[in-house]
Amino acid sequence: MTGPAADTASDTTPAQAPSLGRKVGSAAKWSLINTVVMRLGNFATGIVLARFFLGPEAWGVYGIAQTVLLVLLSANELGVSLAIVRWEGDPRRFAPTVLTLSAASSCLLYAVLFAVAPAVAGVLGSPEASGVLRVMCLCVVLDGLSQVPAGFLTREFAQGRRMAVDGLNFVLSTAVTLLLAVDGWGAMSFAWGSVVGNVAALIGCCLAAPGTLKFGWDREQARALLRFGLPLAGASMLALGVVNVDTMVVGSALDPLALGFYVLAFNISGWPVRIISEAARRVSFAGFSRLADSPQALAAGFARALGVVMAGTVPICVLLAALAAPVVELIYGERWLPAARALPWLMALGLVRIGCELAYDCLVAIGRRRSLIGVQGLWLIVLIPALVIGARTGGIVGVAQGHVLVAGVVVVPVFLIALHRGGIRLGTVARACAWPLLGGAVMAAVLLLLERYLGGGVLALLATGAAGTLCYVLCVLPGRALLKG
Repeated sequence: MTGPAADTASDTTPAQAPSLGRKVGSAAKWSLINTVVMRLGNFATGIVLARFFLGPEAWGVYGIAQTVLLVLLSANELGVSLAIVRWEGDPRRFAPTVLTLSAASSCLLYAVLFAVAPAVAGVLGSPEASGVLRVMCLCVVLDGLSQVPAGFLTREFAQGRRMAVDGLNFVLSTAVTLLLAVDGWGAMSFAWGSVVGNVAALIGCCLAAPGTLKFGWDREQARALLRFGLPLAGASMLALGVVNVDTMVVGSALDPLALGFYVLAFNISGWPVRIISEAARRVSFAGFSRLADSPQALAAGFARALGVVMAGTVPICVLLAALAAPVVELIYGERWLPAARALPWLMALGLVRIGCELAYDCLVAIGRRRSLIGVQGLWLIVLIPALVIGARTGGIVGVAQGHVLVAGVVVVPVFLIALHRGGIRLGTVARACAWPLLGGAVMAAVLLLLERYLGGGVLALLATGAAGTLCYVLCVLPGRALLKG
């Protein structure tokens, strides 16, 4: 994919490949360290808030606001910022136009949200979320402004500098959230904490990528950017709709207490997605983009990336699914136990999401944007009635089951077809997933057996988890050759 200011592309030579491999490897390591540290910090903060300061109702309000924010963030810069990473040539030639488009669209989105916040909160079953929405969604504007400097960091595989930026964001947002929660601000503490953290992230990105926050305008560049970005923004919005429509369904169909339990369960199921998948996606799109012109190299790179991601994610998903009730009670307390009923199904969904998100990045990199819109649109259309039926028949467990049913029966096959058309065959995907899935099945059997006999105490859980993980490692070892490189 080239832009209007692109230089002539050159083919990847054998001498260049090791350099790219070293860049991706180094960036992936920094990204993983960054994600693990940040997520463990968020995990600890969530435990403190859930145990001592915020009940299920406050978590429900926060979940509604977070859902709306994520949907807006998916389209706040119209998809044009990905050109910073994907287009060939010097990105500084078209970056000012990207920044102008991103800032203008973000401000317009926030203005619309500010006006309709009371109506949105009412439709989603949480009228008290209106004020939280108006504050938290200031992050849309801040995120739009930071897209260009953040895009330069991604393009350059500068994940070490990105870790410093994210660390500053985490420290300030967590401090503000905890201080306000202690003072009785409820869900609004999350909103102001997010705003302060995003201000810090914007400043940090500008310092880490100096000279990139410059506005400008070129009509031809703008047209080319919109042709490139709008389909991606549409696919991204559909993808975020898929992930967050369940919160809207639970909020409108069930009571605020059930919404709080569901939000907590969904957040727990997102741990492996955020830790493993987020670390991978910060380098996967840039890496796949470099391999897009070589079908064989792209297929090999995707298989290795999928194998690594699945190998790291499966044991976490299996552990949390098999030991859902004792883990929730131990970490959050007995009053949160209803959330554990939906957790095993949501962990299965999390595993599917990780593979789909990597496939999404690969399809974007090879320019199959129409396929993505079709896949995400089909997913959302089928999902909404399944979730509504699930909520009416089975509460939050029914919603989780509806998610898994649609993902497994409809979405995974469609993604596999799209990848096949892009040059990545079913056999390649199957080989990448085979050993991790076999290890996960053995691990699940061991965990359930030991938990039945050892119980749910702290020491018993540690012993059970260690034994299950050891069995998983032994099962995955035969496939380690695929994961290297």
